[in-house]
Amino acid sequence: MGNLFGKKKQSRVTEQDKAILQLKQQRDKLRQYQKRIRLHLDKERRLAKTLLQDGKKEKALLLLKKKRYQDQLLEKTENQISNLERMVQDLEFAQIEKKVLEGLKVGNECLKKMHEVMSIEEVERIMDETQDAVEYQRQIDEMLAGALTQEDEDAVLAELEAITQGDVELPDVPAEQLPEAPERKGERERPRKKAEPEMLAV
Repeated sequence: MGNLFGKKKQSRVTEQDKAILQLKQQRDKLRQYQKRIRLHLDKERRLAKTLLQDGKKEKALLLLKKKRYQDQLLEKTENQISNLERMVQDLEFAQIEKKVLEGLKVGNECLKKMHEVMSIEEVERIMDETQDAVEYQRQIDEMLAGALTQEDEDAVLAELEAITQGDVELPDVPAEQLPEAPERKGERERPRKKAEPEMLAV
């Protein structure tokens, strides 16, 4: 009849995740095994000491040989745990690398799409248009600012230099009252203004 609720939801747990989980479970089992062996070794060490105190040297020696064998097993177990942990780290790092590569892939696809929209020819055309616009604006600025010729500019600079050095004599301000302008024919007489006080010489 088919699935009434659409497609089955895909699990986010990958094969790598499952492998990492299994390795960690094996590592934890080995650690539990180590713990049991260490407890057993402690018991056998105490038992061997008791046997020696009771004069049972042969049994104590046999027990210590068994203990030595278990010590070797413990060392091998430690090496296996180290290998498992190294493998877990390698797998986890491989997952990180995979995500990085996926990110790079998406980034490259985006760049390709952008390059398709904006080709080198289009960029060159825009840059040329921009340069033309800048050059046109520069010409407008020069036309607006170019009311004075170079000769005028030099004269202004020379005058500025002379003023700075104090070489230019400026005319004095007149101290006398200015004469009144003669009346024109047909012009009504205007009431005379009161004489203004004389201007003080600056």
